[in-house]
Amino acid sequence: MEDKVGQATSLQADGGAEAGAKPRDGPEEGPRKCSSSRSSRKSFRLDHRLEEDVTRSRRNLHGRFVNPWPTWTTPSFCAFLKFLMLEKNNSKVPSSKEVLDQELPVLEPYFIQKPQEVGQTGTGLRVTWLGHASVLVEMDDLVVLTDPVFSQRASPVQFAGPKRFRGPPCSVAQLPKVHAVLISHTHYDHLDAKSVTALNVRFGGELRWFVPLGLLDWMQRFGCENVIELDWWEENCVPGHDEVTFVFTPCQHWCKRTPLDDNRVLWGSWAVLGPSNRFFFAGDTGYCAAFQEIGKRFGPFDLAAVPIGAYLPRCIMASR
Repeated sequence: MEDKVGQATSLQADGGAEAGAKPRDGPEEGPRKCSSSRSSRKSFRLDHRLEEDVTRSRRNLHGRFVNPWPTWTTPSFCAFLKFLMLEKNNSKVPSSKEVLDQELPVLEPYFIQKPQEVGQTGTGLRVTWLGHASVLVEMDDLVVLTDPVFSQRASPVQFAGPKRFRGPPCSVAQLPKVHAVLISHTHYDHLDAKSVTALNVRFGGELRWFVPLGLLDWMQRFGCENVIELDWWEENCVPGHDEVTFVFTPCQHWCKRTPLDDNRVLWGSWAVLGPSNRFFFAGDTGYCAAFQEIGKRFGPFDLAAVPIGAYLPRCIMASR
């Protein structure tokens, strides 16, 4: 994927295992049931490939989710204070708009000028980066959108808070028909209320939302009806597209939107498993043993969207 916001890249999948990789699991025997229930978490089914050694989600005595790996560390208050007061800006983002336009131009996505080409991928797939963690993936007759954020700020208000360096390459109104949205966690740069509302207004109940355990009530408050809430290793699908499986998989991160809701909602990554292609969306994460488990069960993948930034200072960001 080129480093241009809105740039689309087409990838052709070979439909088989890569050299040296283990063959992919075949389809489950017998008919596969897909829930058509609105606003439900009772409609999940546990992934049939589960083994005893997978890492399950865990909560502490206060009912809040925790990271179960020894690679997770919680920074001290002093480390946070030092970061806020003394840490230098290491982003190296050009201050000049002219240089920024050269280094990271915002390009109009192909689907605005050529909407008739949406979904015309054959057995391959197409991916369009919409900025940050928002990715539009076309695969196996589905259009999937990850962590949609079309606002200018990652904040509960739009007059303050972290502002994006590059605007989104399109609006919600300019998107092609989207079949499914994947939400990885609740941080404001991944879950944007304004964008959720706009998508719900445009697509309504035809759009299926796949969200982490604990987020269903929040989605319902914003009017979303077709919501599937999943725990790690649970799976579901889009009605009418039973051959494509959406599995909520683990990652090492955390959740917070208000001063008092730390880790009330689970966080995770997503594996989208189709007959021709497999896509992995990592969300936000530090490295942990979960990725070996995911690769063992669902790999190899044809496409992976993996975070590569926000790694300093190491004392705070190393495990996140």
